[in-house]
Amino acid sequence: MAKNERVAVYPGSFDPITLGHIDIIRRALKIFDRLVILVLENPRKEAVLFPTKEKMNMIKISTKDMKNVEVDSFEGLLVDYLKKKKIDFVIRGMRALSDFDLEFQMAMVNKRSKSDKETVFIMTDKKYFYLNSSTVRELAKYGASISNMVPKEIEVLIKKKFAE
Repeated sequence: MAKNERVAVYPGSFDPITLGHIDIIRRALKIFDRLVILVLENPRKEAVLFPTKEKMNMIKISTKDMKNVEVDSFEGLLVDYLKKKKIDFVIRGMRALSDFDLEFQMAMVNKRSKSDKETVFIMTDKKYFYLNSSTVRELAKYGASISNMVPKEIEVLIKKKFAE
């Protein structure tokens, strides 16, 4: 990491990555010099469509035209990842008031762990307020159109997954 380089981590499950995620990534890159998109491995999460390596590949495909983006994965506490990588900022996308409640709670837990890390909340574009990965998975499962929800290359991969 270069001196004075502003680096942030955008953590999530990204199962799959959506246009809402892409919107947050593009906007975060206006604020930070480099962005690490971190696929968090959550063994408690039951409804996982794609394994971590496939999610990371989909993110790389979706961000191939963006400079200063890297993709990583981690199992454990986000605070531990941030300390290990010496990163001070976390990006969290916000859609609705319910998102704020959960995200604010997580940010405060991180602060209570004597962390000097800061959480930056970015509101999603209004056209993505309704959008989340669970909705994409549910619609795709039943063959509904998801073309206005995910990048085109990712739509193909999702359809292929449900055809298997």
